[in-house]
Order: sequence, then structure tokens, then C-alpha cells
Amino acid sequence: MTWQWIGLTFFSLTVLPAGLAMAAGRVPERLRRRLAPVRTRGWALLLIYATAPVNAIPRLLGASPDITLACTAAGGALAVAGCLVLGVATLLRQRRPAATPREGS
Repeated sequence: MTWQWIGLTFFSLTVLPAGLAMAAGRVPERLRRRLAPVRTRGWALLLIYATAPVNAIPRLLGASPDITLACTAAGGALAVAGCLVLGVATLLRQRRPAATPREGS
């Protein structure tokens, strides 16, 4: 039980604020180019974060094994969805043509 509290607290203090900031489009200017598209990556990070409470809370509350198993499956689906969103966003960014400077500018 202690490790579940530690993990939930750790992810809530690190991944959740970063995901919320990115989903709102608030990142430092120096990171904006590297993290583009920022909002999409923020939502992907929030989906990955959602795995932690979905897996930990039923166990901490002493839920039945069936509910715990269902929540574990739901957490896995959230993590996979987050990874897919992140992968698609990265792939689309790589396929976008690079901006070229205009002549006379």
C-alpha cells in the first residue's frame, strides 16, 4: 500500500502539472519548438498520467479483485491511448515540411 501512495503522489506532483500546463499551451518559449505540437503532447501526457490513479485508487480503497482487474485494464487502455496520441503527433510533425525563409525578408 505504501508504494501505491508514493507512486500516486509522485506522479501527481510531477506529471500532472506538466500535462496540464502543456494542454493549456503554457510552456517556456525555449521549449516550444521542441515540444510542438504542445497541446496535443499535453493531452497525451494527461492520458498517460491517468493510468496512475485509475490503477492505484481501487487498490487503496480495498476494492474487489474484479473491480481492480477492470481498472487495471482501463488504465492500460489509457496508457496505450496516450502513447498513440503522442506517436501520431510526433509523426505528423516530422512529415510537415520545414519552413523556408522568404526572399526579400
